[in-house]
Amino acid sequence: MTVTYSSKVANATFLSFHRLLLRWRGSIYKLLYREFILFTLMYTALSVVYRFLLAEEQKRLFEKLSLYCDRYAEQIPVTFVLGFYVTLVVNRWWNQFVNLPWTDRLMLLISSCVHGKDEYGRLLRRTLVRYVNLASLLIFRSVSTAVCKRFPTIDHVVEAGFMTPEERKVFEDIRSPHLKYWIPVVWFSNLASKARQEGRIQDSIDLQSILNEMNVFRTWCATLFGYDWVGIPLVYTQVVTLAVYTFFFACLIGRQFLDPAQGHPGHDLDLYIPIFTLLQFFFYCGWLKVAEQLINPFGEDDDDFEANWIIDRNLQVSLLAVDEMHMTLPHMTKDMYWNDSDARPPYTLAAADYCIPSFLGSTTDMGIRSDPLLPSELPSLVSQLHQAVIIGVQ
Repeated sequence: MTVTYSSKVANATFLSFHRLLLRWRGSIYKLLYREFILFTLMYTALSVVYRFLLAEEQKRLFEKLSLYCDRYAEQIPVTFVLGFYVTLVVNRWWNQFVNLPWTDRLMLLISSCVHGKDEYGRLLRRTLVRYVNLASLLIFRSVSTAVCKRFPTIDHVVEAGFMTPEERKVFEDIRSPHLKYWIPVVWFSNLASKARQEGRIQDSIDLQSILNEMNVFRTWCATLFGYDWVGIPLVYTQVVTLAVYTFFFACLIGRQFLDPAQGHPGHDLDLYIPIFTLLQFFFYCGWLKVAEQLINPFGEDDDDFEANWIIDRNLQVSLLAVDEMHMTLPHMTKDMYWNDSDARPPYTLAAADYCIPSFLGSTTDMGIRSDPLLPSELPSLVSQLHQAVIIGVQ
């Protein structure tokens, strides 16, 4: 389930972001604690071996290896490779969100353009929006593990009411090696054309608007399918992962605290806890975990998209809009500002500070002289300009 915290950061207050650091669900701690503990244990084990188990000659050899790893580990371009990769993943994640298939625009067109309050008109509108929801469900089944667990077979789709047994037979009789989410789209187009021929859609422009909107909806579905089909090249993901873990494997040896008595540069202080190395691991590996969680937002992570909720919401809202709300209007009455040319909605006491005057432009209060210049003032003005030019030349 998506982790929402917008209300907690609505205002920039003292330590407002710090309160978010104490959350567990959806946090970096939950994603990273296993790797962090493993890294700490491996570092501690190497430190114990170096300090207590190695002979003096072996210690000198280990110190040379540590200095070598520390010197050349910084040549791994972790920041550049990881930063570019995470940016690419976040952009891909957001593009998938803006292409989620919502039924709102289609249901409004169907409710307003497909006429008839009789049983056939009701059946026509409900069938049209059911085909729309069926198309999105078939896409979600192919890209989302959570939806696939809920609807693992077409039998479950029929049992849920998205498809009738007769439609299922027609669906399965159509032989195609490709994903058949486009079949409900064809059914929708054919049924809309039939409604136009029967006079249920009274204008060809209305039919064109409905079909154009259906094409937009189909584009959303196809975009999600495309993102699922063509991911970020595997070689790039491998390069980033290897860069991060190779860097910290070198840090296990290179960031050890060496014996100060040996006089190695930068090893004047002997500590047991590598604080800044642990922080570096937390930030870099946390960055990689962000990409790992966002690269496929249709999984079952805390911040993945709620595909099952979208399916439920689309079906309930669209059926309500085209059936119970079809041509059902509240009684029209004069609004409270009927005879008021300066309509001003009231403010509560808590919102009184937000009642501000209208912005008229940044030059409004400059105080520029607006009255015409008198003829008697012209010689003085010319003299002032002449003196300014002379001063400027000098």
